[in-house]
Amino acid sequence: MKFSLDSSEGITIRGYGEGHVVVALPPGVVDAQASGPSEGHRETVTTSVVLTPDRIIRDGLPETFEQLEASHFEALMELEPEVVLFGSGAKLRFPAPALLRRLTERGMGVEVMDTAAACRTYNVLIAEGRRVTAALLMI
Repeated sequence: MKFSLDSSEGITIRGYGEGHVVVALPPGVVDAQASGPSEGHRETVTTSVVLTPDRIIRDGLPETFEQLEASHFEALMELEPEVVLFGSGAKLRFPAPALLRRLTERGMGVEVMDTAAACRTYNVLIAEGRRVTAALLMI
């Protein structure tokens, strides 16, 4: 599915489908695997990814749901989101509560949904100016 949202608020998701998301990286966005800030472009991401309005982190999550550990979610705390959207892949799967415990203990909202729903919700929250982090599994 493709959709459009005019926003200068940072990284947005411009489309998604089975096993991928298309992200718009505006100039100045921090790409954890690049040598510096982005010059602005669109990119199709096919591996698990963490998105914030100003960062893309390509190595913050495992490739499969079964490989999730508490440390993956604890690392999200450093990003200081008010809400974490966890996209569990093509189907809705809930991580064990123990994996999410540290986030909820620190007062961060955690919403679990399939990755397509997380993509849609992420863009809505970005447009509202919320401090959101999307942790998206592709499988």
